[in-house]
Amino acid sequence: MDDDKPVLDQVADAVSSAATATTEVAKTAVKKGKKAAKKVKKVAKKAVKKVTSKKKKAKKTAKKAAKKSAKKSAKKAGKKAAKKTAKKKKKAKKSKR
Repeated sequence: MDDDKPVLDQVADAVSSAATATTEVAKTAVKKGKKAAKKVKKVAKKAVKKVTSKKKKAKKTAKKAAKKSAKKSAKKAGKKAAKKTAKKKKKAKKSKR
């Protein structure tokens, strides 16, 4: 402590410096908090993107599979119809004899 300064001035200086230090600490804490919040937002966005892209991929594959099965069933139906008509013709020929 300074002996030249009055005690009251010394106390006032100490209090003001403590207040300044406190505001500085508060500011840095807020900055760090904002930075952390931004990081969390970024990570959350990425996670959401991953999930939605997986869902989209699943939808696409399901659609493709459905299309394939529809094509296959159409082919099978055509083949079955051809076989049935051939059988009917054979039966008709046999019955004529």
